[in-house]
Amino acid sequence: MTEAEVKEIFVAAGAIMEGHFLLTSGLHSPMYVEKFNVLQHPESTEKLCKALAEQFRNDKIQTVVGPMTGGILLAHEVGKALGTRAIFTERENGRMTFKRGFSLQPGERVLIVEDIVTTGGSVKEVIDVVRENGGIPVAVGMLVDRSGGKVSFGDVPYHALLHLDVVTYDPKSCPLCEKGTPMTKRGRTGK
Repeated sequence: MTEAEVKEIFVAAGAIMEGHFLLTSGLHSPMYVEKFNVLQHPESTEKLCKALAEQFRNDKIQTVVGPMTGGILLAHEVGKALGTRAIFTERENGRMTFKRGFSLQPGERVLIVEDIVTTGGSVKEVIDVVRENGGIPVAVGMLVDRSGGKVSFGDVPYHALLHLDVVTYDPKSCPLCEKGTPMTKRGRTGK
């Protein structure tokens, strides 16, 4: 699947929005990608996850892990495409962790999946959880890298199906705030 085909799926679903948005990272942006406009369609989700899985087909992945909420759907579909187990992390007392009896075996090869990445904060937390639980974070797969190529996960390589170079602003110096452009809060806020 090409980047143009991926973008077409997001555009057709009305997932790429313009305005003044408060992102999960706490930053402001004139663009927002509403992943659930795409993920609510199982056929599109399956198609995207199969394309993502193909990028890691030869990496001997044993388990796919995604952070709650969108990452659950992605982990399930990518795991299905790779023929592996799929689990997820969630927050407990503000800290990312495994719950519900999920665990990893020492040396278990893990692919971490995420829907939209701006700063990579949640993915870095999942990488830490995988390592703390004895797993090996082999790679990160994401639907959209909206960092403009600035995101890094240290020694863990990543692949995104779609790359967007979307400007973000610190709330203290946001020109959209200065212009008085009304803010729209989408998804979780303040993390």
